[in-house]
Amino acid sequence: MRKEFAVTTPPRDPRWFLALVMGLPMAGAAAIIGLSGIGGRSILPVVGVLVATIFLVTFLLLGWAGKRRAIAIEDGALDVLATFYRRRVPMQDIDLDKARIIDLREHAEWRPRLKTNGYALPGLSAGWFRTRDWTSLFCMVTDRQRVLVLPLRAGGAVLLSAERPTELLNALRAADDAQHGHR
Repeated sequence: MRKEFAVTTPPRDPRWFLALVMGLPMAGAAAIIGLSGIGGRSILPVVGVLVATIFLVTFLLLGWAGKRRAIAIEDGALDVLATFYRRRVPMQDIDLDKARIIDLREHAEWRPRLKTNGYALPGLSAGWFRTRDWTSLFCMVTDRQRVLVLPLRAGGAVLLSAERPTELLNALRAADDAQHGHR
């Protein structure tokens, strides 16, 4: 049975940042198209349309990915969908005794610092990161004030922004108890 948990909505929509970053190059492509008609035949309109199309498709793809966020417990595993990334972690791999809810502003040791294969915009960190001391993190963080840290027995951790992190942690413990019959 699959039990889903709501993900905290980012304080600001990360797509505004994409619109700004992607909008400027698109405006440049439009300027190329507009200016290319001056002086006769040119390949610039084709290049301008191609560049604008690439930026538009990229903007739409990144915007779509930014909305792909889910947390669930299913078949004895934590299942996290974070933009382009997905991670299934079996319950026995999570050290639930060390799990806790933290504020990343106060616990710098858990902050995602180096993006190794991730997606990071203001208000959203998703995918693989490293901490300052090189600990590997899989993140789906949209609210830095309430982050569920799930240390893994083999090293590293999963960081999650659930709307109700205590409820998620309790459900993980209950699922682990049901699977292993302990605690």
